[in-house]
Amino acid sequence: MLYVCPTPIGNMEDITIRVLNTLKTVDVIACEDTRHSLLLLNYYDIKKPLVSLHEHNEMKRGEEIIELLQSGKNVALISDAGMPGIQDPGFFLLKMLKEKNIPYTVLPGACALVTSVVASALAEKEFLFVGFLPRKKNLQTKYLKEIEKISCPIVFYEAPHRLIETIKNIYHQFGNRKITLCREITKKFEEYIHTDLGTFLSSETNIRGEFVFIIEGYIQKQTIYTEAELIKLLREQISAGKTKKDAVAYVTEKTNLPKKKIYALSIDMK
Repeated sequence: MLYVCPTPIGNMEDITIRVLNTLKTVDVIACEDTRHSLLLLNYYDIKKPLVSLHEHNEMKRGEEIIELLQSGKNVALISDAGMPGIQDPGFFLLKMLKEKNIPYTVLPGACALVTSVVASALAEKEFLFVGFLPRKKNLQTKYLKEIEKISCPIVFYEAPHRLIETIKNIYHQFGNRKITLCREITKKFEEYIHTDLGTFLSSETNIRGEFVFIIEGYIQKQTIYTEAELIKLLREQISAGKTKKDAVAYVTEKTNLPKKKIYALSIDMK
């Protein structure tokens, strides 16, 4: 069995008992960076053989891990922090296992994405997770145009040395919107910055540590129509040959106003 094991995103104590017990009992631990993972494993006195699995060797190392699993070994998969497989190594390995009908299981635990979304108080239900944007500015701009009018909050990851430039590009494309920036989550200098894009770019903020930031979704501006304007729209549709019923339906859809209101105007219309 392959066990996907989330590890702390900062504070060493943010790890489940189940994950610790799994790491203690498997035969091999596949990790993103063996040196980094040793800090965690030594903290909990876990001594197991380690193999590296990262973005540059995942396909090749994946085949080796499959051979271990097929020989009867149990393997734990961890990344440097949080849940493997999302903006971290692990996705292609799991895809290979799924295609070969080799069983695996995913253990719950620490996740920077969910922690940040809750902290932002911007997303009650749905949200769009983008993660890291394309590095090239033209590709970044193209992608931002595609998601500009999505109505739910959008979640991004960014490194500190690229944060300001990325947010400038978003501000240029999206305009000013509310934003929550989450810095050093679960660590000593954890910080949640609730502001808007324009204010953030004009402020002197400490740009250190990894960032997750959440931007509010697109809000369509409501056009305010007078009764005279609504009646004019109705008359235009009727003059164009539509029935009163179809004219009411058209104006309701165009103005996003209650159908009862438009219908009442159509009855009073002379």
